[in-house]
Amino acid sequence: MNDLFPEAETPWRPLADRMRPHRLEDFYGQEHLLAPDKPLRQAIESGALHSMVFWGPPGTGKTTLARLIASRTHAHFIAISAVFAGVKEIRAAIDEAKQARAGGKPTVLFVDEVHRFNKAQQDGFLPYVEDGTLTFIGATTENPSFELNSALLSRARVYVLKALTPEDIRKVLERALHDEAAGFGQRKLEVPDEALRLLAEAADGDARRALNFLEMAVDLATKEGGHEVIGVDLIKELLTGGSARRFDKHGEAFYDQISALHKSVRGSDPDAALYWFARMIDGGCDPLYIARRVVRMASEDIGNADPRALRLALDAWDVQERLGSPEGELAIAQAVVYMACAPKSNAVYTALGSAMEDAKKHGSLEVPLHLRNAPTKLMKELGYSKGYRYAHDEPEAYAAGENYFPEKLGRRQYYHPTEYGLEGKIAEKLAHLRSLDKKVKKKE
Repeated sequence: MNDLFPEAETPWRPLADRMRPHRLEDFYGQEHLLAPDKPLRQAIESGALHSMVFWGPPGTGKTTLARLIASRTHAHFIAISAVFAGVKEIRAAIDEAKQARAGGKPTVLFVDEVHRFNKAQQDGFLPYVEDGTLTFIGATTENPSFELNSALLSRARVYVLKALTPEDIRKVLERALHDEAAGFGQRKLEVPDEALRLLAEAADGDARRALNFLEMAVDLATKEGGHEVIGVDLIKELLTGGSARRFDKHGEAFYDQISALHKSVRGSDPDAALYWFARMIDGGCDPLYIARRVVRMASEDIGNADPRALRLALDAWDVQERLGSPEGELAIAQAVVYMACAPKSNAVYTALGSAMEDAKKHGSLEVPLHLRNAPTKLMKELGYSKGYRYAHDEPEAYAAGENYFPEKLGRRQYYHPTEYGLEGKIAEKLAHLRSLDKKVKKKE
């Protein structure tokens, strides 16, 4: 459990595990954290350990960085995974840390997938973090704000690790190709630049995925003369269907991308909206989920500025259900573009919010008698429907001055139509009707 860097020569260990850097100098990416002038790098160099949480997508070096920190600071390293560990493993790790402390050595306890632990399990580390028994390093692909307890977060610094760039991935691949101890440096491999480029891009920022691809490619390399060649065609065949994007359903990337799509539509940028729609489809998102969100956009951000948007969104949803993919995706794309180009109004959305606030604040106010139906004799005798003015019998089909709100609430104005699209006409009509109301009040 506490091996910092298992022997690289073990032949059956995956390449990605064998190629874990033993030095910070060989750790590629994360310059925003590990450049010489950055606080984390300076803390590591000075041996000033503090508890921390590494948050980032898979394959960005969270586990490796924790090992490097322990190695650089001469700390005892204990690693557990929240996926497999329970109370027994947690107690064993803490006991091991206590023994190391008794021997005068600090301990780094690394908890992978820490978001998998429940509140009680997360709280279990707090006393030992506070008394210095261990330095806690957690790793997660999920947003710590939602998945980790505030008590634990208050005692740990959150560092955000970014997906590696294709250039960083290429450095990782080249190191594996040339490393004679842990990589393929002893084999006479020929890998064209184009093949490396394809691998680096297909990895989608994940160094582990890149090394796994490379390891498979080496196993399939063809022998030509005294060399083994990994050709471009081999890489293309290997990557077919195997380069899935980072898109964990209901995870951080999922909600970030749907947010980007929604905001691109709201911002009237059809090109950006199409890009995020394509990203989500490429990542494996259910098109029906996007269709439902497009319906929401139609009401929230377009509303009565262009009521046709809602109908088009519903039609796109229907087409996807009837035809499936990929045909239905074109209908959703059409709706997305239409929404982005349509005039915008959130007047209905904000009006509903205001009305909901009043409904919650004022409770179950009585319906005015004149607005109640009176289907029975008793109800009529009690005054139900008395004084109700039938709008169609009034001038302009409008009962000027009539109150439709509960008496204790009084009249309210929630809906403030904008000047855009059809809503501009609606605003003119409502202004005219309110002028009729004012005339009635003056007569009273």
